[in-house]
Amino acid sequence: MAIKTVAVLGGGPAGASAAERLASAGLRTIVLDEKLAWEKPCGGGITYKAYSQYPYLIKNDTPKKLVTDTYLAAPKVGAFKMALTQPLVIYSRIDLNGMLLKRAEDAGAEIEKERVLGLDRTASGWCVRTKTGRIEADYCVVATGARNPLRDVGTQYTAQDTMYALGYWVPTDQPHIDIQFLPKLEGYIWVFPRAGHLSVGICGKGESAQCLRARLERYMEEKGIPRNDAKFYGHMLPALEGRSWRNNRLAGDRWIAVGDAGGLVDPITGEGLYYAIRSGDLASQVVLADHVPEKHSEDYRQLIARDFATDLTYGAGLAKRLFCGAILFTAVPTRMIDFMKRSPKFCEIIQDLFAGTQPYLELKSRLVRNVNTTLHEILMSFLFRKLILGETRV
Repeated sequence: MAIKTVAVLGGGPAGASAAERLASAGLRTIVLDEKLAWEKPCGGGITYKAYSQYPYLIKNDTPKKLVTDTYLAAPKVGAFKMALTQPLVIYSRIDLNGMLLKRAEDAGAEIEKERVLGLDRTASGWCVRTKTGRIEADYCVVATGARNPLRDVGTQYTAQDTMYALGYWVPTDQPHIDIQFLPKLEGYIWVFPRAGHLSVGICGKGESAQCLRARLERYMEEKGIPRNDAKFYGHMLPALEGRSWRNNRLAGDRWIAVGDAGGLVDPITGEGLYYAIRSGDLASQVVLADHVPEKHSEDYRQLIARDFATDLTYGAGLAKRLFCGAILFTAVPTRMIDFMKRSPKFCEIIQDLFAGTQPYLELKSRLVRNVNTTLHEILMSFLFRKLILGETRV
């Protein structure tokens, strides 16, 4: 049966992106979301990889900040200032979501502020139950986020497949980004300047929300970031383990999951905006393809795997070693910043990770290719300090 009506369950970046493309192609597209545009604890940064693929993410009138200066800090090594070759575009999430929903509405999508209570199969597709009634649809795009109440569709999480993101909306400003790594935490603290305020937050895996919040508030006190007029937000994020990526329930009979509802978040950085928008795009391509709906689930899984999921599966295996491992008897984040201070080549690799253009699958080979140059740069830096500047401390 031909698809004529699609229900998009969720109006965040993933759902709005899918809805825009489906409506533009002429399908009746109904977006259902209890909150629509809303704030949440994340940096709100759009990478170069995202806005180079989707230029509307930077070319618009929505309030935003373009930021290049970034300070990375870790215990025992201090901070390193890195000027990004490609700026990070930073939005308030309520502004970004509002802009994406407006694009979907302008394309012809119907936007309804409704809470979805459940899904029932019908002969022609789905009956979507809401607080005020029922909606018949031939197909569902599941974009309900990480806290998906619909148990039969979307990613099936275990406790090991999630992380917490906690943050403050702080009515102050600064011109640069701060990233702080912490001892024995699979995560980090961020300070992102947005238009009119700061997003100050922490994401972490394997620690309670209470412990993470205590770490964040201690950092804010040390840095003099006020909490008096700040608004607090808490949220759960997908952080799939390698096995969970391989067994991820992304799609089924006449439904496809996008964004957080599909677990599509970088397991190292926690970055989800690019993958939300990209998965919404890929999902719409599958729904609009000239194939029978029964083939859509396999087509979508293959598209997602080729596009980014294979890389993120590999990244899931690196995450704990990156945050909690050691190199030469020193924590990896501390050693990484030490290398950045001494090696322009190593700094270029970190730049590309920030831009989203350095795949995890190719990271090891690139590090190996550059190791001789990097070690030479570090040695020359060491000799310069010792012999020319006359430093005596080893």
